[in-house]
Amino acid sequence: MDTQADVVVLGGGVVGTTVALELQRAGRSVTLVDKGEVGQACSLGNAGWVTPCFAMPLPQPGMFLKSIGWLLDSKSPLHIQPRLDPTLLSWLTHFLFAMNRKKMLSSIEVLTELSKYSLDYYAEIAGRSSGLQFEKKGLLMVSATDKGVAGARAEMELMQERGIPGRAMSRDEVLAFEPTLRPLIRGGVFFPEEAQIEPLPTSIAIAQEFQKLGGKILQKHEVFDFELSEGPSPKIQALRTTQGRIACDLLVLATGSWSLELTKKLRTGIPVLGGKGYSMTFQGITKKPTRSIMLVDRKIAITPFQDRLRVAGTLELVNQDFSISVERLDAVRSGAHEYLDLGGGETSSPTDIWRGLRPCTPDGVPVVGYSKKISNLFYCTGHQLLGLQSAPGTARLAADLITGKSPIVDPKPFRAERFNG
Repeated sequence: MDTQADVVVLGGGVVGTTVALELQRAGRSVTLVDKGEVGQACSLGNAGWVTPCFAMPLPQPGMFLKSIGWLLDSKSPLHIQPRLDPTLLSWLTHFLFAMNRKKMLSSIEVLTELSKYSLDYYAEIAGRSSGLQFEKKGLLMVSATDKGVAGARAEMELMQERGIPGRAMSRDEVLAFEPTLRPLIRGGVFFPEEAQIEPLPTSIAIAQEFQKLGGKILQKHEVFDFELSEGPSPKIQALRTTQGRIACDLLVLATGSWSLELTKKLRTGIPVLGGKGYSMTFQGITKKPTRSIMLVDRKIAITPFQDRLRVAGTLELVNQDFSISVERLDAVRSGAHEYLDLGGGETSSPTDIWRGLRPCTPDGVPVVGYSKKISNLFYCTGHQLLGLQSAPGTARLAADLITGKSPIVDPKPFRAERFNG
């Protein structure tokens, strides 16, 4: 069945739903389209953190040598599947050139502003919706090495300069503050203003608000091709889906790790690769932590929800590979058990194992803005590990740019032209 729409937002994750809601509020008539169901992809199994202290791009100074070592270690926090792939080689070249302090600091500035906006946004929506479990209990970073503690403190100082409070803690202070941690901890940093929220109920609540404002949702509509006009300045005339054709005036692409595949069909080719991560959930934990914890040395996130514990970690750069690596899964589980006493080894029996692909650009900054090649194509993708955290801020920036308002942050670092898109 053919459908006509003013604006189509393609992608029903937390980024797509918040963009759709912002545009509907701004007076546009929006149709949200997803290949599956709202919130069921990468927005489903993440740690649920809303932590501006982690508004950091993936490429950072000194990461090149680390990356080489990680490439050879299948259990490392960041792993790149070695393969001869022109797309991967191009991505890695951009990644290498983004590993400098100047680039990192400019990225942190804009990512921090989006994250701060999002923190306030989630507090507001949690006040209107039940079951989101929004809790502002802070975040604790800990390490079992002096080097790791020093790195956490350096990050704290960097974020304090941007208005995010934090305090350094000695080993004894950390262990008294969070008794579930084991004595191998050498110290850490506590950020008191950070929060957590239930990922899936949040996406659903945002989608429901969108529908109440008159927005339309088409689920299980997989896009497999596009109809483009002819000429030097082509426009998208329609999307071809498994459930029919959808004509639109504007397409907002919020498709996460599927963006590379779709932009190739559009002949634009934004370099977004999937960074595969894992999470597992444990029920009946007898000694659950009281707040979210980042295990710095293992890059593992610990989130204590009211009825369960979620453990998430690893980043494996892949290309639409959804297979499960038992080795990497076990590394996440054993890492949590190594650092935390959960009261009886419950880490051996997770009730829910999830993997998903975080959409990663080479410079760690999302692509938010119009395509320079297709005039009615607007990108909103590539949020690396910060999708939930930065979605509302991203949605506000996108709506500002589309409706011609003054943007909440400098849009230049997000522009598609930096990737010739």
